[in-house]
Amino acid sequence: MVSREPHFELRLASSPEDIRAAQRLRYEVFVAELGADGALVDHEARLEADRFDPFFDHLMLLDHRRAVGEQVVGVYRVMQEQGAKAAGQFYSEDEYDLAPLKSSGRRLLELGRSCVHADYRGGTALMHLWNGLADYIVTHEIEILFGVASLHGTDVAELAAPLSLLHHRHLAPEGLRPKARAAGYQDMNLIAEDALERMAATRALPALIKAYLRLGGAVGQGAFVDHAFNCTDICLILDTALMSEKHRALYARGRGI
Repeated sequence: MVSREPHFELRLASSPEDIRAAQRLRYEVFVAELGADGALVDHEARLEADRFDPFFDHLMLLDHRRAVGEQVVGVYRVMQEQGAKAAGQFYSEDEYDLAPLKSSGRRLLELGRSCVHADYRGGTALMHLWNGLADYIVTHEIEILFGVASLHGTDVAELAAPLSLLHHRHLAPEGLRPKARAAGYQDMNLIAEDALERMAATRALPALIKAYLRLGGAVGQGAFVDHAFNCTDICLILDTALMSEKHRALYARGRGI
């Protein structure tokens, strides 16, 4: 993928070294910055890993102005159904019952572990990653995108407003609505809609979640409190057939950057 900013390179990981570089950035963001942990997190080597990594494709954004070994500044991992079959499940199935999606007959793509180096937030890095994702979706004829997205922290009282906003305004159609599993289930209907300060609730949502909502994304039923990862997850679903032409243009703008 060719970039208008020649110091950037956008490509899929093609070696174990590439995947380790992606895991190294994930460690800096999810573990060092946000306090996550997990069974396969390697604190000594500073790698955030899990058992699903071998079954995902890893989209990487590199900045060749940086020193060798520090060039990966953005990552996004994506998994198709054949990857999930090889892994035994989708990653999200630990937290959500995906039966409505899996029985839809639509071509699915699971998204996850999206992050950008702190020095590159607010710039073009995320748009580069999204453009690469758009290319991937077109190439593989993906129909539905989904994956867990996180709100930082596990104190539900602090997250009541954004969770309630998602429940009242952005639930997925029932036929495509995963439900959080009982082990970590958290009702999102915490504040009545007429008592909700909508603007404040919207501001409290992470940028990535807001971006998907603007594209026509929706959420599953219930949140899942993940204490090990120090976050509260929601399941995002985006049916590409329901995106408006305006949203399609926004999402695919600059494809092949």
